[in-house]
Amino acid sequence: MKTLTKAEEQIMQVIWKLEEAFLKDILENLPEPKPHSNTVATIVKILVEKGFVAITPVGRVHRYYPVVSKETYSSSSIKTLVEGYFEGSFADAVSFMVKQKNISVKELELLLQQVKHTKK
Repeated sequence: MKTLTKAEEQIMQVIWKLEEAFLKDILENLPEPKPHSNTVATIVKILVEKGFVAITPVGRVHRYYPVVSKETYSSSSIKTLVEGYFEGSFADAVSFMVKQKNISVKELELLLQQVKHTKK
């Protein structure tokens, strides 16, 4: 799967949240300082070209909706991160998070419970 730039990812977060949106809706939901509408339009066009977003024409404007789900992109991104930085080992990635104090024992216990329930 193609990766997104930070700007593209920021726009995709809005589109995923809204599920479908016109350009003005995307702009309204972006944090301050808001980029110029032409910039957002260009990024949305790139997202369409990359296959992340599709268009429904509504009169003279376009309504945009995600083609790639947030879950699918997140899964691919995490997998790429783990492969690139932890030689494909999710255990090493979690161990790193523990060492950096980015994950608590309680969170680890919850993860373990999820893994146990998924295995059944």
